[in-house]
Amino acid sequence: MITILINIFTVVLILVALFLGMIVLMQRAKSDAGMAAMGGGMMESTFGPDTSNVLGGLTIKATVVFFLLSFLLYLGYIYQRAHPVAGKSALPNISAPATLPAVPPASAPSASVPATPAPNAAPTTQPGGPAPKKP
Repeated sequence: MITILINIFTVVLILVALFLGMIVLMQRAKSDAGMAAMGGGMMESTFGPDTSNVLGGLTIKATVVFFLLSFLLYLGYIYQRAHPVAGKSALPNISAPATLPAVPPASAPSASVPATPAPNAAPTTQPGGPAPKKP
């Protein structure tokens, strides 16, 4: 049931997003210097002299619907993840191998590299031994 609602809300969200894009493109610029994408004369003959008010109101309403649908889809996906369908898990099942592969033993350091301490390394002492001298 929830997957059907998620699919319906997704289709409606896409349609609202396309409608919102068209409404924004039909609005005039604030400077009133240019014509809108659909043509200024046609819009004024359709909606009358209050074209900017009508388009502004439609933009606000479409934006509210867009965000409500987005939030509902978010909640739907959370619900779907928390309540998986019987026999179908929300996440794939990955089976772990029965035995771990054998790890080869660590090899001894090579003879070509001498084991010397770093030049600025702090001297080490045995527990309970004398404290190192400070220079």
